[in-house]
Amino acid sequence: MPYDFNMNTPAHIIIAAAAFAQPNKPKITWWAIFGGVLPDLSLYLMVLWARLIGGHSFGRIFDEFYFSNSWQAVFAIDNSIPLWGAILLWAIWRRIWAAIAFAGSGMLHLVSDFLLHNDDARRHFWPFSDWVFESPVSYWDPAHFGQIVGMLESLCVLILGGWLIWRFGRCKISLFFGALLAFQLLPSLLFYYLH
Repeated sequence: MPYDFNMNTPAHIIIAAAAFAQPNKPKITWWAIFGGVLPDLSLYLMVLWARLIGGHSFGRIFDEFYFSNSWQAVFAIDNSIPLWGAILLWAIWRRIWAAIAFAGSGMLHLVSDFLLHNDDARRHFWPFSDWVFESPVSYWDPAHFGQIVGMLESLCVLILGGWLIWRFGRCKISLFFGALLAFQLLPSLLFYYLH
């Protein structure tokens, strides 16, 4: 697990917003953003708690705590495809567009995590199964094509982020999309520049 705390959450948000956000409909846009980030929120909160309150190193957090039964139990809930799928089906049935944007964004997040996590994968089919799919492809691990996937992801995020900024124009949320784009791309650019 990388210790740079780059969880690709900005990429998830940009992809979710590209799929579901709508100019002139801020409620739908913010629900899409929230759905894109929610599957990672527990991880951020637990890492911050362990680091700031517990005083633990990132190495210990990501090598030990991340894989602990208690942390994995939390991840199983907020990364459950059946739970997110049920919310999405309910939202479609009720025709609640903000809820469709929220649950659809969460499902996009989970599908990409399912396809791009190797030894750090989660139990995406909880509560029906504890099975974990270890993808042969990783978004970060060079041993599992992480450099290629990372480059493709950065290109995708650059295109979608630029499109969102153009699409939302002078809205204040364009600044938010620009900041997300910077958070996603700057670590890669700095790493490339320094090495």
